[in-house]
Amino acid sequence: MKFLKIPLQLIWRSWFYILIFVTLILISPLLFILTIKESYYPQMWKLVRFWSKVLIYGMGFRLEFNNEQTIEPNKSYMFCPNHGSLMDAFVLVVSSKNPIVFVGKKSLAKIPIFGFFYKRIIIMVDRSSAKSRKRVYELAKKRLKNGTSIGIFPEGLVPTEGVVLAPFKNGAFSLAIEYQIPIVPQSYYDCKRLFSWDFLKGGPGLFRIKQHKFFETKGLKIQDLDNLKERLYTFMRNDLLADDKYMKDTNQIKNQL
Repeated sequence: MKFLKIPLQLIWRSWFYILIFVTLILISPLLFILTIKESYYPQMWKLVRFWSKVLIYGMGFRLEFNNEQTIEPNKSYMFCPNHGSLMDAFVLVVSSKNPIVFVGKKSLAKIPIFGFFYKRIIIMVDRSSAKSRKRVYELAKKRLKNGTSIGIFPEGLVPTEGVVLAPFKNGAFSLAIEYQIPIVPQSYYDCKRLFSWDFLKGGPGLFRIKQHKFFETKGLKIQDLDNLKERLYTFMRNDLLADDKYMKDTNQIKNQL
């Protein structure tokens, strides 16, 4: 059975890249038009949400949302999920009807076709450059209007699979405090287990997503950043530690290291 499982796993993984490439080619004319003007962003967001659903369901995944607090229309938020899978960004897109602008790594702009649209949609950051980080603030300020939100994976990277939750970077919290917008913590319990970087691991299944009560930033100042970051990190780590499936997978990986 093991010899049969490995080829099927590789075929299933390859199907993801075929699916993402083919669907991106099909929607690219519309994407090009809808990224010409910033005012088209809400319409572009609807298209990207549809595309994300095609990718998620096309890979055999299902979504189960548990929202302790719901987002309001025409209001800006800072979305902060944990990061462990290529599917995380697509799950975040589907989770919100309100348009979200992502802050993402500059290196992803090098991917053919995908990178062309990535540069037009994402606020790119080179974390080694202070100038680049400053530019993120300027661009975010322009976008935080008319209900547009910001999405940042606060870990700043996809941690190794045996790590429960990597330390948080400052960016999401400094932006949230500066613009006094609520932080929306989201826990993704199954993305890493079902679609990690390991090509021989995972498979179709249920993605459980929990949107926790928001962390308010009204009245906070930049001096409160470290405390806010630590509170959110502790909260999210404890939540992941309490999930049996998430921890079973993480512990199994630790034992293999």
